[in-house]
Amino acid sequence: MTDSTATPSAWLVANATFLPPAGVALDVACGRGRNTFWLAAHGFIVEAIDRNAEAIAAIAREAAARQLAVSATVADLEIGAPDLGESRYDLILVVNYLHRPLFPQLVAALRPGGVLVYETFTRAQARRGKPTNPAFLLEPEELRARAADLTLLADREGTFEGRDVASIVARKPMR
Repeated sequence: MTDSTATPSAWLVANATFLPPAGVALDVACGRGRNTFWLAAHGFIVEAIDRNAEAIAAIAREAAARQLAVSATVADLEIGAPDLGESRYDLILVVNYLHRPLFPQLVAALRPGGVLVYETFTRAQARRGKPTNPAFLLEPEELRARAADLTLLADREGTFEGRDVASIVARKPMR
């Protein structure tokens, strides 16, 4: 069962002033939907994707019961070449997930003026425990570098809420 009462990402909430007032949002690797439901409650039409079919089914049931504008899709973004579309989203959110080959698709999927909110673990997190696989841990300054084509609105890197993370909020130029 989805725990929609779970607290959304502190980074997302703290940076809500940078978010568009409404629009279409993509919650990548959404897990049980804590951020999906927060975004939907704040006026977004949310597309939630995750490879966990059970979690996606629970999100879909709860969204329907609460009459929230959420579509939930099972997708493994690490298989093949995922297509997130072109200039499709006003907001893309990624929390506690890293698949480096996905970055170009994330940027391409943002509409001009769209916002990327991204937070995940850094290499320093491995000394605390999970995750420890370097494939899932950012190198120092890596997140900023991967978002170099976007305008940085807010960022941090270090120990926050007992975790070692890098976090950004960045906007796609209007060009």
